Amino acid sequence: MKVVIVGGVAGGATAAARIRRLNEQAEIVVFERSGYISYANCGLPYYIGDVITDRSDLTLQTPESFFSRFHVNMKVRHEVTAIHPEKKEVTVKNLETGEEFEESYDKLILSPGAKPTQPRLPGVGLDKLFTLRTVEDTFCIKDYINANHPKSAVLAGGGFIGLELAENLRELGMDVTIVQRPKQLMNPFDADMASFIHNEMRKHGVKLALGHTVEGFEERDGGVDVLLKDEQPLHADMVILAIGVSPETTLAKDAGLELGIKGSIVVNDRMETSISDIYAVGDAVQVKHFVTGQDALISLAGPANKQGRIAADNICGGDSHYTGSQGSSVIKVFDMTAATTGVNETNARKAGLDVDTVILSPMSHAGYYPGGKVMTMKVVFEKATYRLLGAQIVGYEGVDKRIDVLATAIRAGMKATELKDLDLAYAPPYSSAKDPVNMAGFMVENIANGVLKQWHLEDADRLPRDGSVTLLDTRTVEEFAHGHIDGFFNIPVDELRERLGELDKRKPVYVICQSGLRSYIACRILAGNGFDCYNFSGGFRFYDAVTNDRCLIESATACGMDRA
Repeated sequence: MKVVIVGGVAGGATAAARIRRLNEQAEIVVFERSGYISYANCGLPYYIGDVITDRSDLTLQTPESFFSRFHVNMKVRHEVTAIHPEKKEVTVKNLETGEEFEESYDKLILSPGAKPTQPRLPGVGLDKLFTLRTVEDTFCIKDYINANHPKSAVLAGGGFIGLELAENLRELGMDVTIVQRPKQLMNPFDADMASFIHNEMRKHGVKLALGHTVEGFEERDGGVDVLLKDEQPLHADMVILAIGVSPETTLAKDAGLELGIKGSIVVNDRMETSISDIYAVGDAVQVKHFVTGQDALISLAGPANKQGRIAADNICGGDSHYTGSQGSSVIKVFDMTAATTGVNETNARKAGLDVDTVILSPMSHAGYYPGGKVMTMKVVFEKATYRLLGAQIVGYEGVDKRIDVLATAIRAGMKATELKDLDLAYAPPYSSAKDPVNMAGFMVENIANGVLKQWHLEDADRLPRDGSVTLLDTRTVEEFAHGHIDGFFNIPVDELRERLGELDKRKPVYVICQSGLRSYIACRILAGNGFDCYNFSGGFRFYDAVTNDRCLIESATACGMDRA
């Protein structure tokens, strides 16, 4: 059996190694058009920022080491230019010599990945404009920085690559601005949770020009003007386009394979395409979202590696199936960690799901043990069934392990109420006896049992201020004096029982505190005394962070400075 693989990075390299482990006699040939195989895409920004200093650390294998261990023929700087399914051949061009030749196959795996989205805008070809996808792109950017010592950069795009580049360029001392059309960074997060990411970026000197449309680029004064719709241009010494990626599927289209959303390759759960003996894996393929069941494009290394293994299993006579992607991811944002899994509230509603959320601010470990830090968790669940749909966490320590627990719970089909039952490891330096994941479960169970009724951020401006409801802040007098929502009055929770006479039982009570805990206690006191009460999800800390961020976005010009 002869297997030809197009693309030698995540999915392709994994498939090649797996085929060899299952079949010692198979002939395996991999064509990779770049000069590198099995490289760590996610590490590329950290080489630019001098966190990773050795170029060789970016490549997990070389063609020579791969052949030595697996006897797989890795041909770098070779581009497959056409697929001929009728005769089971591919046309290959040697990019070093220009030679073209035909290569036959019994089985073909396409792992071409994705390409940076290149907008059709004036000035896109300027030599001070860069994209970051390959090792060569990384070296090009790094060499330019080393040779020209730019003082400023504009990053078009606020996804994973944009944020990681922003951090690394700031660490090099550069002035950095992120500009993009959406009014938030990191679209896998809801806008409210993205507020904490925005705050961390601003804290470290990154300017955010959100809600602005890039219309082109022009060279000026030795740098580049980024032209914006209805705004003054942004000027920088260099510009990096990080506005997303598109499936690299020209080969598949020309060969007549069935294509899906955004031109991605349609595969079944065995990673088989619409043409016999051709498989496809990685960023170029359309998958099912594990939570919604809808078609999706999810460009992450984990799914690509799993898909490569599944394709290899099936080529070698197995029966492996890909059960869908849920988009679990984590990112370092300067000192902060942000992570997500499943579907966020925004996309759940777009998918037609009737959802609710809980928002909590637990400590990373036991409060009495030194060094604990607050994290903010948002857990999304289906109202009628309490099916766990997704979660987002921003914080410092312990974010990654909580998101992995929640990702596992989603994959296991658990209800949000069942999070309370998880038996999670505890010691004071690492967690609390009631882990943050358990706490989320307790909160959802309280909702399910009618013990807790909530009001949310979007309700804040709609609450009547005509005296028909009671708006109650249960923080201390000092906390209340430092900031509160207009229309709320203050009774500290520890004084509430003695001051119930100040409240009218005929009116619903909307309660808030700093994190949601004291206001929950206040709600139980009120409910026990005959009041109809609602607890604010997230607390004033959450409200303040989100509303301040929204004000900054609306009041900022493209240069990231206040209009005033």
